[in-house]
Amino acid sequence: MNTLSRRKLITAGLAATAGVSGLAVAARMADRHGLIPPDCGGIYGLGHTLTYASHRILTANSLAREFPRSEISKTPYANGKPPKDAEFKHLEAGGFADWRIAIEGLVARPASLSLADLKAHSSRSQITQLACEEGWSFIAEWTGVPLAEVLNAAGILPQARYVLYYSIQRNWLGSVDMADAMHPQTLLTYGMNGGELPVGHGGPLRLRVPRQLGYKSVKFINRLKVTDNLDELPKGKSYSWYAGI
Repeated sequence: MNTLSRRKLITAGLAATAGVSGLAVAARMADRHGLIPPDCGGIYGLGHTLTYASHRILTANSLAREFPRSEISKTPYANGKPPKDAEFKHLEAGGFADWRIAIEGLVARPASLSLADLKAHSSRSQITQLACEEGWSFIAEWTGVPLAEVLNAAGILPQARYVLYYSIQRNWLGSVDMADAMHPQTLLTYGMNGGELPVGHGGPLRLRVPRQLGYKSVKFINRLKVTDNLDELPKGKSYSWYAGI
């Protein structure tokens, strides 16, 4: 075990056992090693921190379960409704040929990519489960380009810590740390079950994060921003920032 891993393990133990008097010290140690989630405050803060830290220490490189084709759900549930605004309807009418996704923020080479540009990258297909925080789930084959490949092509700058991803649906965005952004199963998904990604499931482009609950797999993605902070996230009531499963 290297020094950093040993320190991370000690930090997690301190966070788990610290009382009120020691919690601030444990928090500073955990933050030093990137083990503090953005929503560490509040009454659930310690629980959020323990979950995030333990996953990062013990399962940082683990893979989400992939299923045989025989287990693909016959009727995958499409939650929510597609955008109703004129811009989306216009893009849909054109077969999304003009859909673009912006790559910006802490990258050396900002870009604006079409679906054709994304499909020119190497693709990955994986049969994974989308599990919703509301209790329902389904299994599907998802096809897309690994987010890591797109980010590497843009040139990630050293200070990058998070990736924000925005939907064309107003006020809908998500974020992950660089560990999940660079994970091989995190995909910019444009295909589902052998065909194009249906609009009902976020087509033409959805970010799939199979190691986290469904609300992290945001639909209708049209912008990525690499950043060193999460100041743009909405404040107030919401689900936990980290939704690892």
